[in-house]
Amino acid sequence: MGCVNRKDLGLLVLRAAVGGVLFSHGTQKLFGWFGGGGLEGTAKAMESMGFKPGGQSALAAGLGEAGGGALLVMGLATPVAGPVVAGTMAGAASVHFPHGFFVTKGGYEYPALLGVCGLALGIAGPGRYSLDELTGNAFNRSVLGALSFAAAAAGAYAVVTKRERAVREAAAKAMDSEPE
Repeated sequence: MGCVNRKDLGLLVLRAAVGGVLFSHGTQKLFGWFGGGGLEGTAKAMESMGFKPGGQSALAAGLGEAGGGALLVMGLATPVAGPVVAGTMAGAASVHFPHGFFVTKGGYEYPALLGVCGLALGIAGPGRYSLDELTGNAFNRSVLGALSFAAAAAGAYAVVTKRERAVREAAAKAMDSEPE
């Protein structure tokens, strides 16, 4: 086996940290673990943020975070996991975007960082200490990464665009119903 490769060890640490955070957040949404709302609570929250239907949005966000995070931790299908995480975090960042960049002001800094880290891991690959390596890189193929990126980008664009339209319509409706 030889010496420990610093790059591969660094990828393992980054995959475990980013994937672990994402997995935890996803299981909050899906199962209510770690103080989360579960699907029902998350669906209500998603509806209030303009993601409709809330139940489907909660399930998609939870699966994107928990599934993408778990795949990153394991280093399995990494070129697919990275774009899935990036696409999911694009939706989260869209909620925080009006508040600016910094998380201290409610901004999009945190979901953007998680998304970019996921995408970078998808591009870089999992490294030697991964299930992709153990499977002979059967799911660690550039074509899978390119297809996953295209699908995640298209999905994120559709979800964010639909949400922005719903938020604009709700704001217009609220203004129309205000007494003069």
